[in-house]
Amino acid sequence: MKIPFNKPYMTGRELWLISQAHAAGHLSGDGRFTRQCHEWLQAKTGCRKALLTHSCTAALEMAALLLDLQPGDEVIMPSFTFVSTANGFVLRGAVPVFVDVRADTLNIDESLIEAAITPRTKAICMVHYAGVACEMEAIMDIARRHGLAIVEDAAQGIFSTYRGKPLGSFGALGALSFHETKNVISGEGGALLVNDPALSERAEIIREKGTNRSQFFRGQVDKYTWVDIGSSYLPGEIIAAFLAAQLEDADAITARRMALWERYHAWAEPLERQGLLRRPVIPADCEHNAHMYYLLLPSLQARTHFIETLRDSGIGAVFHYIPLHSSPAGIRLGRAHGSMSVTDDISDRLVRMPLWVGLEPHMDEVLESARRALASGGPEGSMA
Repeated sequence: MKIPFNKPYMTGRELWLISQAHAAGHLSGDGRFTRQCHEWLQAKTGCRKALLTHSCTAALEMAALLLDLQPGDEVIMPSFTFVSTANGFVLRGAVPVFVDVRADTLNIDESLIEAAITPRTKAICMVHYAGVACEMEAIMDIARRHGLAIVEDAAQGIFSTYRGKPLGSFGALGALSFHETKNVISGEGGALLVNDPALSERAEIIREKGTNRSQFFRGQVDKYTWVDIGSSYLPGEIIAAFLAAQLEDADAITARRMALWERYHAWAEPLERQGLLRRPVIPADCEHNAHMYYLLLPSLQARTHFIETLRDSGIGAVFHYIPLHSSPAGIRLGRAHGSMSVTDDISDRLVRMPLWVGLEPHMDEVLESARRALASGGPEGSMA
């Protein structure tokens, strides 16, 4: 593709900070750059403790361990999400209970959560799709009334807020991603945000293979040993140094992504009025991070035509999730509660447009090619 769907952005400081990690001779985890990233994330999100992990998947696995989930326990979540949202809980023997999403934001439909609660329900895991917040006030109220934990899959949500509060800071636990497709990156990487102070110490232990190693290095114990279950969830210092360079430039990266997002949004407005597509919906309470720009096209056929036409022009546009409730593992390991009609519908019609820092000189070509693709879609290319 001459204009790919994604292209990782480098600030220019990554190799310099990596060389400093190398010169210091500390390449395993929890060195200077890991601490720097932890402090930055804690300051930006207000969480009790931030812990870098080797992926957002790892952060979600840690969340499941911290909640002490047992086989047969249930976790309510959307089906329109990446498999990691479910996998972290399934690995503990828990059952994902899928509910439908809202037609506007494509986030979990908070009005459907309460009916899905059973005596086995232990947690709600919501996904802030495209960096747009779920309806957190309503979800927090449901969780309080039923004594449920909240885990935020905020893989796409760094720098986004709900009523001025950062995503990942509402639930007992939040998970971030720094995969190369995200806003700030380390290639692979993630973070667990611990907001419940009762979970803070154990989160460190689980992350460090079930040992109290972090307490040892702080001088709180005279030796460290195996004290709990856990695994090796921390990234090395080279990854942390790369991420530190990205976080230094986070505001500028976000501003450039937002400018691209706004360009798409203005371009799509008249096309939406013509019934050729539907644009993303951003509720008034939400400040998003321009993680992605998607279009909802009239049908699966229209989307297939659109993606193929752009591909013929050398432009990468892609669809998104195959719903978990209809996947082979989802059928075997989870269950759907109620109709999944919105999830099934939007999964067939959603297309993600290229959005990466550096795309600016190519935007005219992308938008013109997209306009032509929509115009050549035929009768199935109309929302009417």
